[in-house]
Amino acid sequence: MIRVVQKFGGTSVADIDRIRAVAERIKKEVDHGNEVAVVVSAMSGTTNQLVDWTVKAAPLHDAREYDTVVAAGEQITAGLLALSLQNIGVDARSWLGWQLPVKTDDSHGKARIKAIEISEIESRLSAGQVAVIAGFQGVGSTNRITTLGRGGSDTSAVALSAALKADRCDIFTDVDGIYTSDPRVVSKAKKLDRITYEEMLEMASLGAKVLQTRSVELAMNHNVRVQVRSSFCEGDGTLVVNEDEIVEQEVVSGIAYSKDEAKITLVGVADKPGVAASIFGPLSEASVNVDMIVQNVSEDGKATDLTFTVDKQDVERTCSILDSNKGLLGYLRLIADPNVSKISVVGVGMRSHAGVAQRMFKALAEKGINIQVISTSEIKVSILVSEEYTELAVRALHTAYGLDTEKK
Repeated sequence: MIRVVQKFGGTSVADIDRIRAVAERIKKEVDHGNEVAVVVSAMSGTTNQLVDWTVKAAPLHDAREYDTVVAAGEQITAGLLALSLQNIGVDARSWLGWQLPVKTDDSHGKARIKAIEISEIESRLSAGQVAVIAGFQGVGSTNRITTLGRGGSDTSAVALSAALKADRCDIFTDVDGIYTSDPRVVSKAKKLDRITYEEMLEMASLGAKVLQTRSVELAMNHNVRVQVRSSFCEGDGTLVVNEDEIVEQEVVSGIAYSKDEAKITLVGVADKPGVAASIFGPLSEASVNVDMIVQNVSEDGKATDLTFTVDKQDVERTCSILDSNKGLLGYLRLIADPNVSKISVVGVGMRSHAGVAQRMFKALAEKGINIQVISTSEIKVSILVSEEYTELAVRALHTAYGLDTEKK
């Protein structure tokens, strides 16, 4: 007997038929003699509808009431799934965040989990009852419902797995695992059997939307073995595990890309101490996340150019902040380019292999693709290219690192 936490996303529970199919899948796990806890998202489209209603009711709304409304989606799914399980002879009951409880801080809309009480649910699991838990929600210090923000149900599932010391956390979604790249762009992309937490964290932060970064961080910190599986077909998915569980590391495990970034260049910035802090300080205070940063070498010691990237949706705000501080910063002009893509090669094998970046540059040069910005870390090399070359660059790199080749 093992203890398994299963999480089903919105597309997996989109309607009653799919909820019934999920119930049948859970029954198979129960029939194997395993203890099963299930975390569910709202039915596909429900959360967006609830958010829309909230905004229409009060554009400048109370965040506590916002959480009360949007948490209702998961409550509905939990109840419907528990009913569907009971209907096929499986002992099950639903649990809401406040009933366990899932204790969080009071940051409504983006709360963080502080602790999960498991004594009652653990005794129910030991007795063979399936626990169906509403994801994405908890309860704050003042006894108000809180929600966990984007990817909150994944976070709920991983946190519950850690608290219950589950043997595995299965994340069921509309894809059957983690691929070496986006299969919609790279037809030869392969499903990975295993990937390390660090690689998955990089892939998630770079645009691979199968798992949210927060849930991967939590899994890594608590050593929770996560398996990404499809709700719509049988078979094993991709295990996200510690590096020591992977016998032979590939140099590069995957190619990720993001079209959500924009490039900002400040021309003629004074080359003196404190200028960078003057630029990035106000952006940080305005919650603008700055990613890649490159500063050119100053020839005369007086002025230089500074390039960095921000989220596309923050471009106008970034330009406005920099314009308002132009007198202090003293730059000559500001150039904003939203038509760029960030492409990254990721792999823990880079730590012990040389020439990874050189292979990237050679492959892109052969395709006539100009690299605008370069950024590196221990297991990642990222570049910025013109958006029109995104798919060509991703496919070229996928081939260059031998990821097209069928594994034996």
